[in-house]
Amino acid sequence: MRRLFTVSILFILIAAFLGCDSNNADKTNDGYNNTYRANNVANISISVIKSYPHDTASFTQGLVVYKGQLYEGTGGAEYSPVGSKFSQLLRVNIETGKAEKAVSLAPQYFGEGITILNDTVYQLTWREHKVFVYTLPDLKKVKELPLNTEGWGITTDGKQLIVSDGSSNLYFYEPSTFRLMRTQAVTQNGDLSFNLNELEYIEGYVYANQWQQPYIYKIEPESGQIVGRIDVTQIWERIKRIDPMADVPNGIAYDAEAKKIYITGKKWPELYEVQLGN
Repeated sequence: MRRLFTVSILFILIAAFLGCDSNNADKTNDGYNNTYRANNVANISISVIKSYPHDTASFTQGLVVYKGQLYEGTGGAEYSPVGSKFSQLLRVNIETGKAEKAVSLAPQYFGEGITILNDTVYQLTWREHKVFVYTLPDLKKVKELPLNTEGWGITTDGKQLIVSDGSSNLYFYEPSTFRLMRTQAVTQNGDLSFNLNELEYIEGYVYANQWQQPYIYKIEPESGQIVGRIDVTQIWERIKRIDPMADVPNGIAYDAEAKKIYITGKKWPELYEVQLGN
């Protein structure tokens, strides 16, 4: 009887241990047995350092700081929300939020993400399978390159161009030809993570907005693993209180010289300089 009692206690202790919640474990139930796996995604804190005005007519698709200057790519034309302008490439005064120079795309093109490499601006189009290439400082369009997928977000690691298309993939392209070098699936704790949108490369990692969600993911580009998650819910709630017509978060820019990070969203009234935790 004592032996039976001891075994019962042992099973109870094991069951209690397996049933405990943990900060580094996720539990899933398939109806037959429970499985446990490590949660390798760190929650990264975010705090607002300073706010700047942002043009609410800008349906933000891409955001870049290059040599201290802010550039923005916007969407518009036939697919755009009511009230949006044609898609544009903008050079913006960060203090005032006003465009100092604007290049409009033809109405059949819906502009998406932008990035800058070696004084050259690359701007994606959404469904038109084209990449527009401009020179700095004049923002003169010099060529078009082909794009096999939809265009959503784009950034650069200084050598390659890294593109998202709303799926779980990151695509790595040769800048001069837009030849696809490799495709990398992005995962969160082993599961594919979808709706990757605007991108920014910051000190060895790709940061990505998740479309329609209040999250920015920190992605290890070689493995595609999401190693950190930034929740911008409080900032988004503030924006909606200021302007109920504002859309989703979208826009990450890194000033590599000043070590500053900026975020905004589609038709947001404000742009934020933010600080991220470790």
